[in-house]
Order: sequence, then C-alpha cells, then structure tokens
Amino acid sequence: MKEKKYCTTLISKTIYNLFRNHDWWQTKFSNDKPIIYSMRNLYLTIAILASFTMNSQQKNATKTEEKYQILPFGSIKPTGWIKEQMQKDVDGFVGNLDKLVPDLINDPIYSTGRLHKNSTVKDLGNNKEGDAEGSEQYKWWNSETQSNWWDGYIRNVILINDKAGLKKVEKYIQEVLKTQDEDGYIGIYDKELRYQFNSENGELWSKATMYRGLLAYYEYSKDKKLWNAIVKAVDNVMTNYPIGTSSPFSSGTAFNGGVSHGLTFTDVLDKMYQITGDTKYTDYALFLYQDFSKTYQSEKDVQLSNILNPNYKLQSHGVHTYEHLRPLLVAAYASDNKELQKALQIYIQRIENTTTLTGGAIGDEWIAERTADATHTGYEYCSLQELLDSYTVVFQKQGNPKTAEAIETIFYNAAQGSRNPDHSCIAYLKTDNSFEMEGTKNGEIEADRKQTRYKYSPAHKDVAVCCNPNAGRITPYFIEKAWLKENKNTLVNVLLMPNSVATKIQNKPITIETVTEYPYENKFVFKISNPKLASFVLKIRKPSWVKQIVTNEKYTIENDFIVFNRKFKKQEALTLEFKAEVEIKKDLNNENYFSYGALFYAKPIEAFEQKGKSYFTNFDDLTYKPKENHRFEFIEENQASFNKGQITIKAKNKTTQQIENITLIPFGKTILRQVSFKIIKL
Repeated sequence: MKEKKYCTTLISKTIYNLFRNHDWWQTKFSNDKPIIYSMRNLYLTIAILASFTMNSQQKNATKTEEKYQILPFGSIKPTGWIKEQMQKDVDGFVGNLDKLVPDLINDPIYSTGRLHKNSTVKDLGNNKEGDAEGSEQYKWWNSETQSNWWDGYIRNVILINDKAGLKKVEKYIQEVLKTQDEDGYIGIYDKELRYQFNSENGELWSKATMYRGLLAYYEYSKDKKLWNAIVKAVDNVMTNYPIGTSSPFSSGTAFNGGVSHGLTFTDVLDKMYQITGDTKYTDYALFLYQDFSKTYQSEKDVQLSNILNPNYKLQSHGVHTYEHLRPLLVAAYASDNKELQKALQIYIQRIENTTTLTGGAIGDEWIAERTADATHTGYEYCSLQELLDSYTVVFQKQGNPKTAEAIETIFYNAAQGSRNPDHSCIAYLKTDNSFEMEGTKNGEIEADRKQTRYKYSPAHKDVAVCCNPNAGRITPYFIEKAWLKENKNTLVNVLLMPNSVATKIQNKPITIETVTEYPYENKFVFKISNPKLASFVLKIRKPSWVKQIVTNEKYTIENDFIVFNRKFKKQEALTLEFKAEVEIKKDLNNENYFSYGALFYAKPIEAFEQKGKSYFTNFDDLTYKPKENHRFEFIEENQASFNKGQITIKAKNKTTQQIENITLIPFGKTILRQVSFKIIKL
C-alpha cells in the first residue's frame, strides 16, 4: 500500500505552491476576512482532492508495470542438496569469516570508528602491488567487507534456521540500531564529512551493503523497530541528497570506485518500493541514475550516453558493470521513458557478449572491451553474484524465460565451478578452461600486476576480502526469486531447485515442497499443502533444453511455462520429469561445449594440491598444479552419450594426435578442467 505520509507531503507542497503563486487572495477579498477564510477552505478542499487525484493518475501513468511480485525474504527455504551445501558453508568460510579476518569484520567503522577528516588509510592486509585505483578506497573498504558478509550470513542462517546463527544476527541488529543518530543517519562518516564530498567516498555504498541485510532480516522478523529505523535512515539520505538540488555522484575527475558502487543504493530503494508500494523510492532511484549519468565516473559503462553510443564497448570493472544493470533497470521501470527501456535492452545484450556459456562474465578485473573467452578471460566471484542478482531483478520485472535460464546457468555452472568441491573455499578468479590454479590465469603473466587471484581461499585477504562475502550471498539471492506471484492467484516456479515455499493466495495458506535432485537429475515431485482449498494457478518454467515433458497431469504451455489450472486438493503431489539430450553448443569463438539439461560438462584434470597460507584448522589457501597437460580437440564424430551423470565423447589428444574416449563430469564438480573444445577436421 502507498504510505499516507508521502501523499500528505505532496498535497502540502501543492497547496503551498498555490498560495505562493496567487496574490489574488489578498487583492480580491482584502475587506472580507470571513469570505477569505471560507473561500480558502473551499479552495484548499478542491486542491487537496485534485492533488490526490492528479498525483495518483500521474503515478499510474509514469510507472512501468512489473511482470511479477516478489515474496518476502524467507518465504522460500532450501531443501535437499542446496540446504546441505548451505549448512556446510555456514559451518565453513561463510559462517567463520569474522574469525578468519576479525580485524576487517569487527572494525567499528559504522559506530565508534566512523571516518573523519583526519582518518588515515587502513591496512587491510592485502598486497597492493599493481593497484592503480588509489588508496582512498581503503578507508571505506571494511564497510563493504563486513556488510556484504553480514548480508550473506543473515540470509543463510534464516534460510536454514540456524538457531545459534539467528541469535548472533539478532545481537548484530541491536548493535546497528544503537549506532543510528537522532536524524536517522546510519553510516560510516562523522558529521563533519557526511554528504559533503568532492572526491572518492563510500557514503551510499556503505549504506547499500548494510541496508540490504537489514531489509532481509526485517522481512523475516517483521520487527517494527527495525523497519522504522530503516525508513528513517533512507529518508535521511533523500533529505540530505534532495532530488533536483543535489548531485550525490559529483566527486571530481579521479578514480571513484566507491562512489560508483554507491549507485546500487537503488537496491534498497527498489526493495522499499516492493514492500510499501510507495513510488517515492523508485522516483529517487531514477534521480540517482540520472545524476550518475551526467557526472564524471571512472566506472562508466552504464551511463546513458555510453549505452546509446553504438560504438561504445564495455570496458569498466566487471563487478560495477554487472551490478549497475539493476539501477538502470529500476530507473527504466520508475518511468515510462522509452529511451531508458531501449538502453536497458542494449545493455543486457552487451553483457551477454562478455559472458561465457557457463555464465562466467568477464571480471579479471576489467572488461577492457573484450568478448568472453573460455581460456583467456576470467571471472570474479563478485561478478557472478552481482550478475545473478541483476538477472533475478530483470526477470521479476520483465518475465523473459531466457533470463531465468541465464540465472540457473550462472549458479549451477560458473558459480559452482568456482567453489572448491573438497574444501570450504572459493576461487577469487576462475576461467572456464582451468588448466592450472597457481595464482595466474592459466600461466599468463600480467606485466602491471602481481597476480595471485587464481587460487582457492576461505578469505583471499592478500587480494581483497570481497569475493568470499559475496560467495555467501549468492545462494540466498538465488533462492529468493525461485517463486514469484503473478496477479492475485498465480504462483510461478521460476528457478528449479529443491525448496519449500510458503505463501498465501486469497489470504489462504499454501505450501509447496519441491522434491528433486535438480540439476543433477530432472525429476520433480511438487508436494502441495492447501488446507483452506485456495483456488490458484500453478506455473512451472520449462527450460529451453527440454525435449519431452512426462507427467500424468493435464497442462498447457504459456510463454515457456507449464500451466496447471485446476482445483488443488488439501494434500496432493504433482510429478513431473523433463527429458533431455546431450547438446553441443558453440561460443563466440566457435569453440564447442557439451551440455545435458541445465549443466555443462568438462574433462577433469588431475592435479597436485598445495597448501599456502593457513588461517586455522581446515581453512587454508590452496593452489593446484596439473599432473599432465594434455589438451583435446573437438571432432564431428564425437559419439557423445550420457549415462549415470556423465558424458563420454571421442576427442583428439593434441599431444599424441590420437582419438581417445574421454569422460566429462558436471562442470561445477571440477577444479582443473577443459570444458571447451576447438574444432578440427579429420
């Protein structure tokens, strides 16, 4: 529902402007004060009604309608293998990052350690050799590290109902509330600095990272005290950076990565809109994007003029480029601006050209006008999280099944393939074809940077503790959009996974548990609990790779969704199976990938595991050196076949020049691997 406070404010402004601009009140009725007041009261009544009506009509006319409605965070819970993996993460690096890097996570940057004019650059324990971005970013960096970590931790413990974790989170929330100033400010700057910048800063970025976690906990807990604090904090931003009379993104002409990250404050605004229906939040998001587009930015891919320039190629820091899809999207849907809608489609297409078939978007670390390559472009784990999150918002607003498939591709392939399947750690940077993980990109030497990012670590402190917090966020963000609502009586299963969703249709409770091993198997049982006999339509996404649908249910197909439109009993089970075949897909470089269902398959390469830095027991940096360097080439007569979770093919060994039978396993279960095969002609 729209908040009355906003309507009242608008009406007050309208009335004020009417009186300010009409001198005839005094000239016409100066000798008859009762008439003045009566006429004024009458006019005020008319003005209020007119203002309310016009404002309502204007909002309906300018806000672009969104396809689906999201469910409150916590409505969808993981089950099966995803829940097991999340529990391992909470027991592993996701739940212990505050112990792995306590100096970063426990830095009181939001409270007693707020930044002031005499604050010095912090030592984050990382190797800065080759970093050209400047040192100012290191002042605010701890806010990103700890708030992104808390965001992921909060969401994980909520979704797996970790009792100890929930107590820890509640304590954190109460500590945050204590830091709020009387005017509503929650942030990292002292009063002498806040909202008064002309250079690099983390004002909006530090708020975005923290408030996202606070909002998730509010949706779960319904804590009114927390909600009031969030509303007040967001209002504080909008008051101090007012629409039309301020420029939040004006920060000089030097590197301003923190400022650019701050554009994702629109995440907070979009969520506030989803909760309240109040378009003042999306109006403000539009203002932020417009200001960003007209000011100097070192991360400029998403600026409107660059998007609309047909000769422009993506070049910025990958994480910025992919996270900035969301502000552009929110701005495009905040108005009926055709130019923004056009820009949105152009931007999405450009991102697709930077992405490998497994979902790995260039992030090593700048896109630098390149297109995706299986061997020579790497992707950052931060990039995977940010692009996946952006695509979930794209789908929620647009409803294109192609986008949903891209989300699954990222999570089930590139993201799983950047996790270590045997240890609790992730790769900061990874390539599709991963022939070694010894610090550098498949042995390539970068002249301007001492590269150490191509390894596995529970923290990656020597580089930056950013990817590991984001690795803790990716699964909850993936789960959050698994189910959406369409209209008032339709539940839509967008992302396929083992889960349980609880919601209401017509104010009647419904629970659906999806029992499946997907994506490792393509069989599903949807256990429906409908105790009050709500009447609803169930839609389940049909992936593009499905060759046959097996079910005893009657259904129709609508825009690549399987639609079940019938009366559901109090308790029943709906079974479904998707038949797939081995597919050979070509990337932008004409290299071949093998897939089956939602998964890509790769030839694993045996490796020597070497331990590097040890944090404490079972938390180590790990590198991998291949035991052999055989590479394989694609042949047309590959005789690819799928059996028991593996694909076998014939391929040519480049070293021996012999045709061999090789086995491919799911991409996400590999460390070193070859996934793409160049074409040769026999």
